[in-house]
Order: sequence, then C-alpha cells, then structure tokens
Amino acid sequence: MSFVNRFSKRAAYLRTARELRNLPLDVALDLDIDRKDANRIAHRAVYGA
Repeated sequence: MSFVNRFSKRAAYLRTARELRNLPLDVALDLDIDRKDANRIAHRAVYGA
C-alpha cells in the first residue's frame, strides 16, 4: 500500500470517526449507532472487516 493511499485512508478514518461521534443523539438512536463505538465503526467502514 502506497504512502498516499495509507494517508488517504487514515484521513477518511479520522473524518468518519469524528462525524459518527458528533451525530445528534436522535439521529444516532435512529441509526442504532452507539457513539462510543465510532472508532470501531469507522475502522470497519474505511479498512473493511
């Protein structure tokens, strides 16, 4: 994996985790997302299972 690809994925991971942590509570509940799991969910979304 190239440096640019790794950097891009890391940026996507950080952005996704931040967005998940900052979801309004009602939206998080509607989507059945526990905001404490933002890092795990973001990692799976960006890097795969």
